This record gives sequence, C-alpha cells and structure tokens, in this order.
Amino acid sequence: MRIIGDYHTHTIYSHGKGTIRDNVEAAIKRGLKEIAICDHGPSHYLYGMGKDKIYKMREEIDLLNQEYRDKGIKILLGVEANVIGFDGTIDVDDDILQIIDILLLGYHYGITPKSVKDGLFMYVLNPLTKLFPICRKKMIDMSTEALIRAMNKYPVKIITHPGSKVRLDIERLGRAAFKKGVALEINSSHSQLSVENIKLALKTEVEFYINSDAHRPEDVGNVEVGIERAKKAGVPLYRIRNLAY
Repeated sequence: MRIIGDYHTHTIYSHGKGTIRDNVEAAIKRGLKEIAICDHGPSHYLYGMGKDKIYKMREEIDLLNQEYRDKGIKILLGVEANVIGFDGTIDVDDDILQIIDILLLGYHYGITPKSVKDGLFMYVLNPLTKLFPICRKKMIDMSTEALIRAMNKYPVKIITHPGSKVRLDIERLGRAAFKKGVALEINSSHSQLSVENIKLALKTEVEFYINSDAHRPEDVGNVEVGIERAKKAGVPLYRIRNLAY
C-alpha cells in the first residue's frame, strides 16, 4: 500500500520549514505524482496567509509546474481553511476560491472567530466540555453542523484531522461528506482520525485521504502512521482516494 499524492503540506508561507520547491523535491524523492501546498487560511492570527501571499503562491506554483512538467509531478495550490462561525462560515472568500486548486477545511486554535458568540463557544465552551460533560452533546452537534453547513456552502475537498481540536459526530459528518463528495482525512501528524473514529466513519460510505500534514520537507509523503491506522481499522483500499494498489 502506498500513496500517490500528498494533499496536505505546509511551507514557509505559514509555519512550515521549507519552501514550495523543497516540498516538491521531497515529493519526487518519495515517488509521488501529486502534491498540494495547503497553508493556513487568513483568519489564523499566527500562521494565516493574506491574499497577497496566496496570489504570490499561485504565480510560484504555476512556474514550478512548468519547470517540473517532465518530472512526473503535479503541484496544486490549496488552502487549509478554518471554520470561523457555527453558521458554516470559513475564512476563504470567492477571490481565493477562484485561484486555488483544492480546498481543505478544519478546526484550529488560534483563529479569529466571526463573532464574539462564536468565539465564546470555540474558546470557552468547547475546552470546558472536554473536562466536564455539561453541554458536551450540544457542542458536538454544533461543531458537526458547522462543518456540514460549510460543505454545503463551499467546494470543500477534504475535512482535515476531523475530531482533533473539537469533538464531532463522525458518523453524521461521514454521511454528509459522502453526499457532497467530500473526503475525511486520516492525518499522519495528528491522532485523528483515530482507529476508533475511522471505524465509525466506515459505517457510512465516505471516502478518505491519508495525508502527511507535513511541516518539514522531509515529512512530505511520510504517511506510515496514517496507513497503519487505516489497516487497523480495516479500511477497504478502494475507499482511500490517494492510494496506489
């Protein structure tokens, strides 16, 4: 079992350690056919990219695709967008959507929420429910519904590390994602999807990507942890979209 594309990698445009070229060179060494550069959306107040950076990345990736066209690698420009509102609002607008190739979406700490109310739920109620069961179900329902609303509003391709940062109803999310053609990520740098949550997702028809979430070039394509989790959970090969078998 091996992957043919890594669709979640970071660079110095956010908080990665390597350039786009560094990641591409690492992907070639791993034998990958595609790599997506998906740095953080603008609302992340530590690592988020402004539009100027995304436009610059578009130009750089277009040039690199020309340079590497005979080396068997395709480079995609993406964004790992952030949920900023429980109404499904994310931090990527139409201007950005028009120039990127792939949209990833996940929950992250360190984002600027859409409203004070959204912030209270994200930064106060959500952490408290991890310690105390009060309102836990409500928080799970709200967080899951926010992702579903986002999938209905935006051309999301992959939900990144679902279950990390906030608890989710994985079965409900999986059913909704399948209807929209969205995949769930088995992230090799985060604990989610865990084996337990993969098994829950398998009860639906949703498909998966196994990605590295690399923040260093040497980690591009390093997905052994994710592959091992998928094997333990019994994921059928045909349900992993970036797999060669």
